Amino acid sequence: MTDQAVDFGGAGGADRSGARPGRRRFYGRARELKELRADIARAGLDTLAGRPSPRARVLLIAGRPGSGRTALAEELVGDLARGYRDGVLRARLTEPGGEPVPVERAARELLDRLGVPAPAGAGEDELTQLLRGACAGRRVLLLLDDAASAEQVDALLPDNPDCLVVAVAQGPLTGIPGVRPCTVGGLDAKSAIELLDGYTGSVRITVDPQAAETLAELCAGQPAALVLAGGWLAARPMSSVADLTKRLRALADEPERPVAARPLARAFRLVYEALPAPAARMLRLLALAPDGTADAHTASALAGCSVSAARTALEGFAASGLVHEADDERYEVPGCLMPLLRELLDTEDRPAEVQLARARMLERTVRLLQSCRAVTEPEGSPARRKLAGLPRALRFSGPEAAAAWLRTRQPALLAAARVAVADGELDTLARRLVAALVRALAAHRGTEEAAPELYGLHQLVLDVAERRGLHRERAAALLNLADLDARTGRTTDALVRYRAALDAGRLANDPYAISRAMESVGGAHQELGDWQRAADWYGRALSQRLARDERADQARLYGRLGAVHTYEGRYGEALRNWRAAAAGYRRLGDPAGHARALSEAARVQEYAGRPQESLRTCEEAVEWARRAKDVRLLAALQLRLADTLDRLGDPAAARLHRAAADQLLGTGSSAPRTAYEIRSASAKD
Repeated sequence: MTDQAVDFGGAGGADRSGARPGRRRFYGRARELKELRADIARAGLDTLAGRPSPRARVLLIAGRPGSGRTALAEELVGDLARGYRDGVLRARLTEPGGEPVPVERAARELLDRLGVPAPAGAGEDELTQLLRGACAGRRVLLLLDDAASAEQVDALLPDNPDCLVVAVAQGPLTGIPGVRPCTVGGLDAKSAIELLDGYTGSVRITVDPQAAETLAELCAGQPAALVLAGGWLAARPMSSVADLTKRLRALADEPERPVAARPLARAFRLVYEALPAPAARMLRLLALAPDGTADAHTASALAGCSVSAARTALEGFAASGLVHEADDERYEVPGCLMPLLRELLDTEDRPAEVQLARARMLERTVRLLQSCRAVTEPEGSPARRKLAGLPRALRFSGPEAAAAWLRTRQPALLAAARVAVADGELDTLARRLVAALVRALAAHRGTEEAAPELYGLHQLVLDVAERRGLHRERAAALLNLADLDARTGRTTDALVRYRAALDAGRLANDPYAISRAMESVGGAHQELGDWQRAADWYGRALSQRLARDERADQARLYGRLGAVHTYEGRYGEALRNWRAAAAGYRRLGDPAGHARALSEAARVQEYAGRPQESLRTCEEAVEWARRAKDVRLLAALQLRLADTLDRLGDPAAARLHRAAADQLLGTGSSAPRTAYEIRSASAKD
C-alpha cells in the first residue's frame, strides 16, 4: 500500500483556550476524595475485633471504564504519596484487550520497580511470596488499576499494615474482608462544564450555559464522553455547544448496549464519523496496538502510511480526545474506547486486511529490533553495513538511543510477541520477532539481567514449535528454558526439560541438539549428586562427539567425566579422562585449557595418594600456563604447587612459589589478591 496522508481538517494543535491536547486534567470528585480519606481512618474489622491488622488496608474505587475511576485513584495517590517513604508502585491488572494480567507477571513488574531481583521462570507462589517479603520492611503505596478479580488483588496484598493498596475495579471485590467500595458515577454539572471549558474556552460556554448543561447531561457526566465532546468542539472553533448538543441528540441509541455505556458510545460515534476515511481506518487499527500503546512507527505500519503522516494523525487523535499522550512520543488508547474500536474493526474491515495490518506492524517491529541490536556491533561489521542500508526512520543514532528505545518499548514489545504467538496464523513472523527481541535484549542488557524476559520469550517459541510440530525449534526452546531453570536452582525441572529436548532432538534428527541435551542431562545429574548417572550421560554425549570428530567438545566432555569420577572416588577413571582432556586441548592448540586439565589431573593424583606424581604434573601445568601467558591461571597454579610442596615437607620451596604467585597477582592490572580456584565443572569437591 502506498503512503497516504491523514488529514483532520484542522484538528491538530491546541485550541484557543491554551489547553494542551492529549493531556489529562482532574476535575471535581471532592465528595469521593473525602470519602476515601475517611475510609483510611475508619477502623478495620481486625481493629474492631481487638487484634492488629495482619495485612495492608485496601481502598476500592469502583466504576465503569470511562467514568474517571483511574484519574480519581491517581489524584488520591498523589495526595497520599508523601506519607509513604518507599514510594508508589503501580500495576495494571487487565490487558487492553480485556484479558486478566497473570498474577506472576504483575508481581514481577512490582518487584522490578522495587529493585528486587526475581528468578527467571519463578511461578506465581514464589513471586508473590517475594513481593510480600520485599514489602515487609517498607512503607509503600500500591495502585492496582483495572483489577479483574478479588483473587488478583488478594495475591498481591502486602502482609504489612504500614502499606496501603488503592484498587480500581468495575465492581466490588468480594472475598477481601473490610473493603468498602467508593462507587464513581458521573461528574457534577459544575465540574463537567469545567472539563468542557478546558477544551472549548470560556466564551462558548458563557454565551450558552444552558446548552453546556444539556451537553453534560447527554454525556451523563462521564469524563470520557465529555473529553470526546470537548475534543470535537476544540477542532471546530466556529461550532457552538448547541450545535454539538443537537448532533448528539440526533444520534440514535443502540438498544443492545447497556444504558450506562450509551453516552460514551454516542460521543465516540459522533467523533469517529467526522473523521476522514484514512484517519478512521488508522484509528480502528490502533485496536491492534500491543499493550494499548502506539508510536508513529506502530501507527505507520498498521495503516501502511508514512511515519510523518502517522505522527500527524496521532497528534490529531490526541487533540480529539481519542488517545492520550504517554511518554517518549507514544500514545495510549483509552481502555474504555478499546472495545468500541474492536467492534468497528470487526464490522468494517475484512479479516485478511486486519491480518495484513498486524503482519506489517510485526515486520516493522522486527526491523526495528534488528536495527536496535546491530547498532551495538563494531563499525565495519556485517551487521553495521546492513544497518546502513535501512531507511533513516529505522536507524538509531547510537547504542544509547537504541537502549533507551528498547527500555521504554519493552512492555509493548513483549506484548507484541505474545499477541503474535497467540494469533496462530503468523507463526513464521512470530518466531522472527521473538528471535530478534531475544538478541536485542541480550545485546543491550546481557543474558543474566534479561533472564526473566528471555524465559518468557523461549516459552513462546516452545508454544509455536509444539503447535506447528517443529521438533528442532522445540528442542532449542526446551534447552534454553532448562538452562535458565538450572541457573536458578530448579535442577529437577531442568532435568525434565533436558530429557524432553533430547526426545525432540531425536525426532528432528538434530545431532547438535541430541549431544547438547545428553551433556546437559549429565550436568543436571551431577548437580543433584548422582555421579553414576552423570558419568553415563557424559559418556553418551562423548560418543556422539567422537563420531562427528568434534574435538573441542570431546576435550570438554573428557574433563566433565574426569570431574564426576573424581567426586565418585574413582581416581583411576578420573585420571585417564583428565589426561585425555589435556591431550585434546593440546591438539587444539589451547595451552590454557591444557594447563587446567593437567592441574585437575594433579589434584586427582594427590587424592589418590601419589604426591610425587602430583608434583610433577603440577609443574608441567605451570609450564603450560606460562606458555599461555595467562597471569591469573599461572598464579593459581603456583599456589597449588606451593600447597603440594607443603604436604611433601618442603616449606622453603613452597614459600618461593607463593611469593611468585603474590608477585603475579600484585602486578596484574585488574587481578584480585586471591587467585581463583581451578575447576572445569562444578565447584563441589
